[in-house]
Amino acid sequence: MVRRIAVVGSNMTDLVTSIIRMPAPGETLEAPAFSMGFGGKGANQAVAAARLGADVMMVTKVGDDVFGQSTIDNLKSNGIDISHVGTVAGKSSGVAPIFVDESGENSIFIIKGANNDLKPADIDAAAEDLKRCDLILMQLEVPLETVYYTIAFADRHGIETILNPAPAAPDLDPKQVTKATFVVPNETELALLTDMPTGTDDEIEKAARSLIDKGIRTVIVTLGSRGARLITANSSTLIEPLKVTPKDTTGAGDAFIGSFARYYVEGRELEASLRKAALYAADSITREGTQKSYAKAEEFDQFLRQNQIR
Repeated sequence: MVRRIAVVGSNMTDLVTSIIRMPAPGETLEAPAFSMGFGGKGANQAVAAARLGADVMMVTKVGDDVFGQSTIDNLKSNGIDISHVGTVAGKSSGVAPIFVDESGENSIFIIKGANNDLKPADIDAAAEDLKRCDLILMQLEVPLETVYYTIAFADRHGIETILNPAPAAPDLDPKQVTKATFVVPNETELALLTDMPTGTDDEIEKAARSLIDKGIRTVIVTLGSRGARLITANSSTLIEPLKVTPKDTTGAGDAFIGSFARYYVEGRELEASLRKAALYAADSITREGTQKSYAKAEEFDQFLRQNQIR
């Protein structure tokens, strides 16, 4: 049985510039290359899950500009249900200028555009379809009131949720998100969310446990090339990474979360799903781009075979 996942979140058009270094103030530099692609944390996670075979619906907003229809077409081409993708008249779609250096590390700006128009009323409009979902994913590129409303809606209807508190939001209220099933920050987001240092493994665990103490059941801290750490009230488990040579790390965290969602809803096996997700994220950074770097199920199976992983 194919489980159904909903993503209540953002979409962006990625404007990707390859750089040698960032220019100093007032300086103009020539950059080696430029490309465009589809992104946004919500859409990225939706595409990752869908490419691995999940049944995915998305609740989001696009602008009535050149990027809006292409975003809708992209979601459709990835098999995502677009019944609750709305167009906002007079607004730009979300865009994300991304700068990728020679080591594959990235710096990103986001302009939310129509993503800011995703409101609690849109959750009400999608309510009957959301009730049929097994898991709802959220991020913070849409209004916080909508995130809080979605978590409360899911809790009322017994639907599990994943909150990726990204990009980091200093005004996120931990009390509003305690009913999320999983909270998945990176180290920077964890530090901002807890107002605690996260420079060492011990500090990361202490900060994550402070969220557990506030009522959040499960915290999963993504650690980039060091993997991820799963922390519950009774345990702390390192999810080991697979060492690969990165070409572009853009969207790796979204690949991890989207694939985790897909594997988790299949069997509710938490650690096994996270280990599979870490492998999927590792595979994604061996290619350039964001969504276009996400493997389909058969491609990912081939990656596992090549690395002698069962």
